[in-house]
Amino acid sequence: MGNNSPLTVRLDGLRVAITAGAGGIGRVMADSFAACGARVFVCDVDREALASCPHPAMFADMESTAECEGFMTAALAHLGGLDVLVNNAGIAGPTARVEDVAPDQLTRTLKIDVESMFHCARMAVPALRAAGGGSIINLSSAAGRFGFPLRSPYAAAKWGVVGFTKSLAIELGPDNIRVNAILPGLVAGDRIRRVIEAKAQAKGVSFAEQEAELLKASSMHSYVTPHDITNMALYLCSPFGATISGQALAVDADLQFLG
Repeated sequence: MGNNSPLTVRLDGLRVAITAGAGGIGRVMADSFAACGARVFVCDVDREALASCPHPAMFADMESTAECEGFMTAALAHLGGLDVLVNNAGIAGPTARVEDVAPDQLTRTLKIDVESMFHCARMAVPALRAAGGGSIINLSSAAGRFGFPLRSPYAAAKWGVVGFTKSLAIELGPDNIRVNAILPGLVAGDRIRRVIEAKAQAKGVSFAEQEAELLKASSMHSYVTPHDITNMALYLCSPFGATISGQALAVDADLQFLG
């Protein structure tokens, strides 16, 4: 399995806003950025996670345009500007054949997984420009470069994230604003367990069979960890990543396909 510790890099004073930053990958990112000297402000829809979050935080549902805007307004006010936006919020969406996906399930998946990134970036860009440049990191998925049967809304959203990222990188390059997407593979934790359970049920196989099928798709036959994803984000926001932009960066133990 992957790394369970953050990179050692100094990011003193860096102002970082992270969506869905009170739990899961987002919480590991917030903790790691803070440990490297950055100032962070996060939002989340999970009130229990927010209650235990040690960082400045607020409730915000990324399905709502108004709450996306409210989060960015609060983040910019609290941080006094912005150097990094991490668009981490996302949902798994339905697991079903396309004819069984309800229109509202598709709409909700696209709103949270793609539209929220647009609304947060739209408000972040003037602040990043005022700072003389910065970084936007959008969380996509291995499903943003492979087909993902029974997960068409999620795959459509994550491919959309890559297109948004590459377009924004070209648009914002002259302002010294770097835009990249991170494409996690099978990230160890409760979320992938729920995904495997849902796919196993939809296909009529056992959890162990479905897990084995997913893991064999990776040349390393392993999960990655939230720290593996975070380390890529830290790298991109450090001086080491100063000329990396417009990239869809897979952190996935070399996945070859998604079953």
